[in-house]
Amino acid sequence: MANITLGGTPVETIGELPEVGSKAPDFKLTGVDLTDVYLDDFAGEAVVLNIFPSVDTDVCAQSVRKFNEKVSSLKNTKVLCISKDLPFAMKRFCGAEGLEDVVSLSDYKSGAFGTDYGVAFTTGPFESLLSRCIVVIDANDQVVYTEQVSEIADEPNYEAALKALKNA
Repeated sequence: MANITLGGTPVETIGELPEVGSKAPDFKLTGVDLTDVYLDDFAGEAVVLNIFPSVDTDVCAQSVRKFNEKVSSLKNTKVLCISKDLPFAMKRFCGAEGLEDVVSLSDYKSGAFGTDYGVAFTTGPFESLLSRCIVVIDANDQVVYTEQVSEIADEPNYEAALKALKNA
C-alpha cells in the first residue's frame, strides 16, 4: 500500500502502482456515453492514465485541463482521465471546459480498476475513491512511468510524465 497524505493527514491505498517495465493491467471502465472501455481499445497508442479522486475538485480539474493542453499535439497518444465520478459529471465538466483531447472514464461500477492498479484509498475521508496518480503506458502496453502523488492536494509532475511519454 502507498502511504500518502491528504491535507497533511496520512492515508493509505489498497496497493502499489504497477511497476515500470511491467505489462499494464487490462481494465474495464465506463465512458461518458456509458459504454465499456478497455485498455485494448487504445492498442498501438501511447496512453497517459491521469487518475484522481474527483473532477469536482480544483486540483483534479486542473490536471484534466493541463493534460488536454499538453498532449493535444502528440500523435498516437491518448490521455485517459480516470476517477469514480459518474460519467455524466465528467461529460458535463469536459463539455463546459471545451476539453476535447482527453478521454473521461469512470470506475464507479465495480471499483476493479482502483484495486488492480493499487490506487483506491482504504483509509481517510476519500476512502474508496482513487488517489492522484499518473501511469504512462507505451504503444506495446508496457508501463514506462508512474507517479503516486504523495500529497493529494498537489498536482502531478506533468513534465516528467510528458518526458516519459516522448521517450516511449
